[in-house]
Amino acid sequence: MGDNFHYFRNKCFVFVHLFFFLLACSYQLASCQKWDGMIVTRADYQSLRAIKKELVDVRGVLRSWNDSGYGACSGGWAGIKCVKGEVIAIQLPWRGLGGRISEKIGQLRALRKISLHDNVLTGNVPRSFGYLHNLRGVYLFNNQLSGSIPPSIGHCPILQTLDASNNSLTGTIPPSLANSTRLYRLNLSFNSLTGSIPMSLTKSSSLTILALQNNNLSGPIPDSWGGSENSSYQLRFLTMDRNLLSGKIPVTLGKLALLQQLCLSHNQISGTVPDELGSLSNLQKLDLSNNAINGSFPASFSNLSSLVFLNLQNNFFDNQIPESLDRLHNLSMLNLQNNQFTGPIPYTIGNISGIKQLDLGRNDFTGKIPASLVGLASLTSFNVSYNNLSGSVPSQLSKKFNSSAFVGNIQLCGYSSSSPCLSPPPMVLPAPTIEVSKYPHHKLSTKDIILIAAGCLLTVLLLLCSIMLCCLTKKKAALKQKNGKATSRTATREKAVPATHAEVESAREMGGKLVLFDGPFVFTADDLLCATAEIMGKNTFGTAYKATLDDGNQVAVKRLREKSTKGQREFETEAAAIGKIRHPNLLALRAYYLGPKGEKLLVFDYMPKGSLASFLHARGPDTVVDWPTRMIIGMGVARGLNYLHTEENIIHGNLTSSNIVLDEQTNAHIADFGLSKLLKTAANTNAIATAGTLGYRAPELGKLKNASTKTDVYSLGVIILELLTGKSPGEPINGMDLPQWVASIVKEEWTNEVFDLEIMKDAQTIGDELLNILKLALHCVDPSPSARPEVQEVLQHLEEIKSELLLSSSADDGAKVPPATE
Repeated sequence: MGDNFHYFRNKCFVFVHLFFFLLACSYQLASCQKWDGMIVTRADYQSLRAIKKELVDVRGVLRSWNDSGYGACSGGWAGIKCVKGEVIAIQLPWRGLGGRISEKIGQLRALRKISLHDNVLTGNVPRSFGYLHNLRGVYLFNNQLSGSIPPSIGHCPILQTLDASNNSLTGTIPPSLANSTRLYRLNLSFNSLTGSIPMSLTKSSSLTILALQNNNLSGPIPDSWGGSENSSYQLRFLTMDRNLLSGKIPVTLGKLALLQQLCLSHNQISGTVPDELGSLSNLQKLDLSNNAINGSFPASFSNLSSLVFLNLQNNFFDNQIPESLDRLHNLSMLNLQNNQFTGPIPYTIGNISGIKQLDLGRNDFTGKIPASLVGLASLTSFNVSYNNLSGSVPSQLSKKFNSSAFVGNIQLCGYSSSSPCLSPPPMVLPAPTIEVSKYPHHKLSTKDIILIAAGCLLTVLLLLCSIMLCCLTKKKAALKQKNGKATSRTATREKAVPATHAEVESAREMGGKLVLFDGPFVFTADDLLCATAEIMGKNTFGTAYKATLDDGNQVAVKRLREKSTKGQREFETEAAAIGKIRHPNLLALRAYYLGPKGEKLLVFDYMPKGSLASFLHARGPDTVVDWPTRMIIGMGVARGLNYLHTEENIIHGNLTSSNIVLDEQTNAHIADFGLSKLLKTAANTNAIATAGTLGYRAPELGKLKNASTKTDVYSLGVIILELLTGKSPGEPINGMDLPQWVASIVKEEWTNEVFDLEIMKDAQTIGDELLNILKLALHCVDPSPSARPEVQEVLQHLEEIKSELLLSSSADDGAKVPPATE
């Protein structure tokens, strides 16, 4: 009996202990989850579930985040890391995640790192980040986040990195971001942030990388960098380019002794460069381009011994460059283009042995090109065009770089066959004498002989007049070049995008209008205004951009000069008419956009091979353009112009090789046709008066100011001569324009001297074709408009010449020639 009692008592005792143990366990499980032997707080589990709920997981990356919670802290849940049961990191970059970042993330109190970059996340940056006092790294770049940056992030005392670049963030930069004494990397670039740069950032002693480029930040750059003299500042990379910053370059930037990169380009900065920048001995890259900076080239720059990249282009620097420039012995790239530098090019540049890119174009440099530059073995890009240089170009440079590197220097010679330093004695070449007649393949008629004689007499008279007015022309040219530079500098102040963020928002609020015509793809006004863009060029009508839409498609955008265009109703009528014009050799207008503040954008197909001008004259020395390619281009231009004249009754008025663009197959497309209809009368008159001034303008335009089909034919003739000779009509040849020079060569019976050497290698098989097309081109550029053919005749003759060549080739090969058909 006693034994049974003790046995029963012991059993009860065990049962009670087991009951309380299970009760304790159930209490524990009420607040914890057991995942593969690791206890994780229920708060973290619930927070992760809430985060998953607001994300869009098209790839199924978060499928492992199961309801049971098993594996969350042992590698079973994708992108989750834990310490002692608490989530310390969420790392899910490049996963295609969409949706929003939940505010519940603020419940992960042990979270140290969140890495969600390179996804498609939208919505705001969570304010609850401010609750995460252990947060050290936030990586949200390359998403679609919007809204402002929450000031609460400044409550994270040990934050080290905040990278929210390449999103759509707006508002101002919170000064509280500098509260963390450990913040070393702050990247907010490629957003739409506004306002000024917080002064608190300039005093941070921990900040190493500050990237604020490609925003809409405005106001002056704070002049409080470096703080007190006894503090140690770590800033090494400072990029604030492509904003709206104004004022002067702060003197206190010179206190940042460890600075390696300073980029302030494409802003509105003015004034002079402070000498204090010369104390930045660790600086490797300095970009101050595309501002309004004036004054002299700082002598203190010679102390920047670590400098590799120096870009000062498109400013108003003047005076001479100091001879001590060779102290920059690490310099690889020097760009001083489009300033007002004077005096000689420093001889000491030739001592910078590692320099690869040297651009001194569009300044006022005088004297000779230093012979020391010949010794720069690493030099791959060189430009001294449009200065006042004189003398002969060192032969080693003229062989290495094409003529575009030297043009625009009236007294410079020896850089191309059209600019010889010494006139060679006349030689009679065994080329057939040109005979001009109605049909290029027949002999000269009496009428044609009289016309040629009259043309030659007129040429002589023009030469005499040009000699008498030589001095006056030089003075006018110099003045025009100087004024042109000022205009160009003003133009380059425009931001190199079709529209600013302010214009995008204005379009949304006030209702900009986008009109689409037929085209290969569809886009919205936001797609167009938010596209990544770069300037391709400028002319009398406006500025052309290459724009890349978010989906990767590329278009060409022309932003018209707003004060020169017609009113909205008339503009829309004319643009609608142009948008209907379609021809294989015309650049199609795909859309136009009318902004709420009067801005007008035209959208065209983007041509990957650029303009005919660059295709012919800006190619490398090893790139050859053969005659069949040139013939196809010439015929394409003639076909497009013929369609404009005969089918659309449109006069182009400004036909040059610069507005003929080439597609992937090198087919020609005429651009800028019909744009004169979009301009006001006064602006259109001015455009015609200044159009084609680089050698394409018919002589009568100087007085009449009215373009016609015959002035277009004259321009077409110049383009054909350009294809035949390989010479740019914008470069005078022995004081003559291209048609005058060709006529003088023909008169002296040195015909072979006319043709580009690249096409003369096949002269035996295409010689007659070249001669006949040359006759046709001279017919097109006749000084008398009435003597010129219509474009329809030009096209007919080109097709006849081509057909004859094909028939001749077939006969030579022994092939049967098909009978002629009516």
